[in-house]
Amino acid sequence: MPCIVALIVFGIMGIFSASHRALAEEAFGCVFKRITFRPCNTGFAEKIKGKILSKLLVRSAFLAKMVNRHYEILSWIFFILMVGSTIWVGRGVYNFYVYGSCNGLNESGFCAFDPSGENNKVTSVGDDSSCGITQQSEQNVTLENINLSGFPAINTGSKDTVVFVGCYACDYSRRAYPDIKKLVENKKSNYIFAHYPAKGDTMFLGEAGYCVQKEYPEKFWEFNDYLFTADKDYVLNKSNLDEILSKFGFDVKKISDCANSAETKTAVQDQTTELKKTNLYGTPTIFINGKAFVGPKPYRVYRSAINKFIFF
Repeated sequence: MPCIVALIVFGIMGIFSASHRALAEEAFGCVFKRITFRPCNTGFAEKIKGKILSKLLVRSAFLAKMVNRHYEILSWIFFILMVGSTIWVGRGVYNFYVYGSCNGLNESGFCAFDPSGENNKVTSVGDDSSCGITQQSEQNVTLENINLSGFPAINTGSKDTVVFVGCYACDYSRRAYPDIKKLVENKKSNYIFAHYPAKGDTMFLGEAGYCVQKEYPEKFWEFNDYLFTADKDYVLNKSNLDEILSKFGFDVKKISDCANSAETKTAVQDQTTELKKTNLYGTPTIFINGKAFVGPKPYRVYRSAINKFIFF
């Protein structure tokens, strides 16, 4: 075991120090002999042991004596810890690449690659909605038995379907939106958009979007892009809605009458109620082939989900 440990340690140190490369070569030779069922070079093993004990003697003769007595056991313990930590780090790297978090899908524990937890932050959809809340546990978010037939959709006939649940006022939804649009365009997947009023007064935008989809379906997606990419304060100011509608050449009165009708308000409220059945706890929530991704993940995470790169 000391030879394997030495190979790894000196192999890394040898990258930066020429004095350790010779030791790395000796360690490699030792390991090669062991895996080919030949005895390791005793001199090398003793050299490593001597280096360790000489360092310890300077600090404590008692400690050096104890290490000398239990050297083989301590070597095994160190080796097991090293292998375990390597596996743990490797799993964390894999999870970060595939899920955007070292701890797994939608898990918000500390991650060295995302220390601020930006990939899992959402606008809470609870009673006390606030932007930037980091969820502490993964919820049972699902599309099972959810009726999405009334939401804006693009049907390409693909086997892949992306559902984006976002809020126009949520910074995290606005951050994720361009990546989802890119994913859908690149992968030619089916796409469903659902606005959820998680923060502030955005219900009026949902009602306007409902009417735009109804009256001008060919322009809905362009209108939706604008609401997510234009200046947020401007878009969220209700007094600017007529001006925004005019930019697209819509009949402002027709859209306004539609948006203020009892029928539209009931329909949009029913859609919001339907989304609550998913058990979503924050926006954005993106479903890719039924799997929920909560928070603005890196683009590679969404791409990997489409490419079926997820193993865990």
